[in-house]
Amino acid sequence: MDVPLPAPLADLLPANCGAAAAWLNRGCACVSVDHQSLKQALEEGQGTLSHGELLATRPHLFSDSVVFVSEAHLRRMEQIIAALEQVLLMPAYRQRVLAHAPPIARHAPAAAGVFLGYDFHLGPDGPQLIEINSNAGGALLNSRLLRAQRACCAPVARMLPAPSPLEATLVAMFREEWRLARGDSPSRPLARIAIVDTQPTAQYLAPEFELFRQLFEANGIAAMVADPAELSFADGRLWCRGQVVDLVYNRLTDFALAEAQHAALRDAYLADAVVLTPHPQMHALYADKRNLAVLGDQQWLRQIGVGAQQRQLLASSIPHTEEVLPATADAFWSSRRQWFFKPAAGFGSKAAYRGDKLTRRVFADIARGGYIAQALVKPSERRLRVDGVVQDFKLDLRNYVYRGAVQLVSARLYRGQTTNFRTPGGGFAAVLPVPCQSPSGSCR
Repeated sequence: MDVPLPAPLADLLPANCGAAAAWLNRGCACVSVDHQSLKQALEEGQGTLSHGELLATRPHLFSDSVVFVSEAHLRRMEQIIAALEQVLLMPAYRQRVLAHAPPIARHAPAAAGVFLGYDFHLGPDGPQLIEINSNAGGALLNSRLLRAQRACCAPVARMLPAPSPLEATLVAMFREEWRLARGDSPSRPLARIAIVDTQPTAQYLAPEFELFRQLFEANGIAAMVADPAELSFADGRLWCRGQVVDLVYNRLTDFALAEAQHAALRDAYLADAVVLTPHPQMHALYADKRNLAVLGDQQWLRQIGVGAQQRQLLASSIPHTEEVLPATADAFWSSRRQWFFKPAAGFGSKAAYRGDKLTRRVFADIARGGYIAQALVKPSERRLRVDGVVQDFKLDLRNYVYRGAVQLVSARLYRGQTTNFRTPGGGFAAVLPVPCQSPSGSCR
């Protein structure tokens, strides 16, 4: 601990969990990750993952500390997600957003799609949804990280979660995807999963691919990690290394499967010869960032039958978002300091820019189209001591969601414009809930 806990903290925690969480994020800098436990959590499977190699090649993947979030803010995020899930199922919404999606998004598979990531900043008015991702990585890594937390001080000891069956839940999620697509027949069990990404061993989250392979194998499902070039579509089936693939866990960032090297996967998907999850329609409905402007169109939401309470919740929780068009470029340049610019189909903070950091040259590319502008929401912060120096880290919160249910909430700590996994002391961090005694749990 950098500073002693004040005597009133015991009263502060139950009375105002938002203020308590903010105080702890600034005042409790203890190291909570037990690296021996993390080593065991990462290396427990029958695979090749090495804790030492992982930290040598990805030294900023995990932070050594936790992030404190009030229970009221966690509940609020769940409420926002529930409201969004209801709107996203409405036929009028689907018709509107699929109109600007690539043609492959019209294909409607029965699978729901795994690992939606609802990403939030904690602004002065509570959680603000900054984006939704349809291919959110890190859930299994964060599950193992959560296992490695230790009670580094008294408040942390009270907040450490009980052991969770999260990994069983993740396996059940993939089995549910298979059931949705293929039915309940015991004669057609889920036998083989391919975890597919371009040059998978070169990806930053490649260790998670190996963890998933081990997890599937430990639960009786054959699994392999593969490059899309290893796939072929023949005899009405998808093949990889001479084996039939039943389900592809899709880690590709070509969300429309438009690139030539994805032709076999695309053809098998459109023929319903393989269960693909997440899939192109899921990205179009959830993760195209132009959808945030749609969800902020209060008049249209009223017209399609969204209730007043839902509309108010979305209006207060989604930063104002507009599509950048050539005709509006001059206005956006003039007001650029109040905006954050993101590519509509972007991912992982790639080509995303804070307006006050923009150059004319970069903005000229943005002005051609394909970008959205989102009202800037300053992220909350976590204060830590790194190599003897006290530093303030920005943080965002990711809710991993399947079919409307939040499975896990994790944090990412960073310095700079966007999350980057390049900041000493930053990376994935476990989230600990700060309890609220009152039912409302006011956090402002």
